[in-house]
Amino acid sequence: MKIMRILPVMVLVVNMLFVASAFGQKETALRDGMVRVKGKPFMMGPNDESVLSAQKDENRMVTVSDFWMDETEVTNGQYREFVNWVRDSIAMRKLIDVLGDDCQYVLEDPYGRELDEPRLNWDKRGELQKDYKKRVNPDEPANEALSDMFYDGVFAGLKTNLLHYTYTWVNMAEAAKVANRFNVATGKYPKGASVRVDTFYVDDEGAIHRETKVRPLTEPKDLESTVIICVYPDTLVWARDFEYSHNDPLLYGYFSMPCYRDYPVVGVTWEQAIAYCDWVTKEMRRLHPDVSINQFRLPTEAEWEFAARGGLRMANYPWGNEARPASSELPLANFKSGRGVYNLDDAVTTERVMRYPYNNYRLYDMAGNVAEWTSSAYDPTINGKNHDINPDNVYMAHEDDPKELKRKTVKGGSWKDISYYLQCGTRTYEYQGECHSYIGFRCVRSCVGVPSQGANKKGKYDF
Repeated sequence: MKIMRILPVMVLVVNMLFVASAFGQKETALRDGMVRVKGKPFMMGPNDESVLSAQKDENRMVTVSDFWMDETEVTNGQYREFVNWVRDSIAMRKLIDVLGDDCQYVLEDPYGRELDEPRLNWDKRGELQKDYKKRVNPDEPANEALSDMFYDGVFAGLKTNLLHYTYTWVNMAEAAKVANRFNVATGKYPKGASVRVDTFYVDDEGAIHRETKVRPLTEPKDLESTVIICVYPDTLVWARDFEYSHNDPLLYGYFSMPCYRDYPVVGVTWEQAIAYCDWVTKEMRRLHPDVSINQFRLPTEAEWEFAARGGLRMANYPWGNEARPASSELPLANFKSGRGVYNLDDAVTTERVMRYPYNNYRLYDMAGNVAEWTSSAYDPTINGKNHDINPDNVYMAHEDDPKELKRKTVKGGSWKDISYYLQCGTRTYEYQGECHSYIGFRCVRSCVGVPSQGANKKGKYDF
């Protein structure tokens, strides 16, 4: 196979699901398929008594601000663009080290804008066979440079465990502590101030190692944590989640086959979802350098529940109070009905996005299909403790934390769940490093004011 098929042209990154330009508009989603949700007060929490935590859950009136939200769950096709970008970036670094100036750099993107860093012109590189053991020219430098990215034998193919993505986040919770307050007068942090951070490194075998350390706080940079994540979804979840169940077709093809492109991505941990949001943010800022773009992120539990309700007050489900209204001629969501019937909604497992009706906010699958990660740490009693303005429970768990502190709130229910888990107010959790065949995610972005006449005085747009 030609290397062009192994390593697609880098500019495919810009052709994902993004809008080419947002200039001159009052407001825009920037990323195709995002819906603006106008925030307001709502009653957060279960409408019915929770059979799982009847003494813990409670209703509470809270208010959320405006935000942009993906109208669908992130699909296999969208997430595959992320995986391919990581793969191609690694390959590019290897080829540059070997070929140098022979790589034929590209200095402009498809829109004629100069790139910050030169990129390879993949149309002018060497060739690879599909099975690199059968290379036409084994001595070709490009083949040699990329050989350690592939397995031999029965597992011949790309080493997905080497697809590492690196990003940095700032621990604002540590920065906000009184003991760590920066002294403006002296330009120093208090004596003895420190922060807990997770450190990552990759060994010679490509394995990621992670440990928690206490770092003296002497400058703002000490608040940064660099994270290394393997981005490839765990396709074995289809076998791991369901023993004694024949799910091999999904195991082998769900993420890779084109027919599943528009199905929600699964087998993705909370940490991988965070990495995807970081990557989308960077790509959007690269594509729209004249626009001030807020961070893409996972929705808070409050944002997610508000969006799911679609403006319906005290409704159990995004469409009303009944799991299967008698007035509805078509299935409203993908879930396990009645006494365990999977296909009453015309699907046995996951189904393509936009298959079922959207809610009043034009958001699809806010109940069923796959459950969804939120950014919020799970606390069964949080509704009685958090703030009533944009409530959230933020905690970036460390490697040495107890397992209970690594729980993240999951909402919406999935194709395998009974109707109770589809209710807007139902809360469940999963550990941030775990993944399943029934959990996916979608992105949101905060709205922090929109100019009424397009560009601001500095010629930028704020979205």
